[in-house]
Amino acid sequence: MNKNVLVIGGAGYIGSHTVLALQEAGFSPVVYDNFSSGHRDAVFSEYVVEGELADRARLAQAMRDHRIGSVVHFAALIEAGQSVIEPLLFYRNNVASTVSLLEAMQDAGVTRLVFSSTAAVYGNQTEAELLHEDLPVQPINPYGQTKAAVEAMLRDTAAASGLKSIALRYFNASGADARARTGERHDPETHLIPLVLQTAAGEREQITVFGTDYPTEDGSCIRDYIHVSDLARGHVAALEKLLATNEDAGSFTPINLGTGQGYSVRAVIETAKRVTNRSFTVVESDRRPGDPATLVSDPSRAHALLGWRAEHSALDTIITDAWNFMNRGMS
Repeated sequence: MNKNVLVIGGAGYIGSHTVLALQEAGFSPVVYDNFSSGHRDAVFSEYVVEGELADRARLAQAMRDHRIGSVVHFAALIEAGQSVIEPLLFYRNNVASTVSLLEAMQDAGVTRLVFSSTAAVYGNQTEAELLHEDLPVQPINPYGQTKAAVEAMLRDTAAASGLKSIALRYFNASGADARARTGERHDPETHLIPLVLQTAAGEREQITVFGTDYPTEDGSCIRDYIHVSDLARGHVAALEKLLATNEDAGSFTPINLGTGQGYSVRAVIETAKRVTNRSFTVVESDRRPGDPATLVSDPSRAHALLGWRAEHSALDTIITDAWNFMNRGMS
């Protein structure tokens, strides 16, 4: 089994955690990143190739130079709001550049790919209590559309070649490495847990609850928060599944990575107050357009196909690890 893995976007939030998980599982990851949003101090591989996702020749050469056997693809623009304003930017970066990656893989004879997808491909589906992979793909913003488009490319390419791929549909990635080696550092930050912790740290004046009249127990939205280290283990499990497959035919499989349990916005805020032992200002505002009341995964396919389950995604653990990373190096 060839355990040399090219990690596209390996200096980013989930990518850097996955590099650590791959090393712990005996893989040899090579980071490929343009460092537009990734961090050089979050590179945990001795092998680094700086380059653009759209650079087919550089990608193929990196695969040949490092004798790559598989690829994990994280690189993407991820802000849904920005995607509405600049859709072409997202289609060029997330879709067109992935065409270059798939062509480079064909050039180098690499046939295994784990793709970083998203629960945003489901859109606002309310008929199912838990979101499962057999639901129709119907994203409501260009970001989700680009991820769905890449999934469609992977499915079509599998039918036409020997490409074997798994698209991991994340729910709400959160937390940080338990040893505070890497964590969440988006700029700008839009995710709830780091925003709440920034408020607890005094870096923000207040945290806003958007919508208090949802049909949930406390009136606020419910989301499925999954620890980033659990996500990283999910990528390792998916890669091991692909590498254990010897058939010549291509394949494509979408798989949710979530916990199957949701927490409300208010629960996140109260847990953060308790974990940090800080009080801070919480204000209420109207609902944001397009925010469904509940988004929780059905993770049964990951259990069955990958033997994977979330092990570190209790809300206290997520917030404790994120808080420790935010305060790393401070006495």
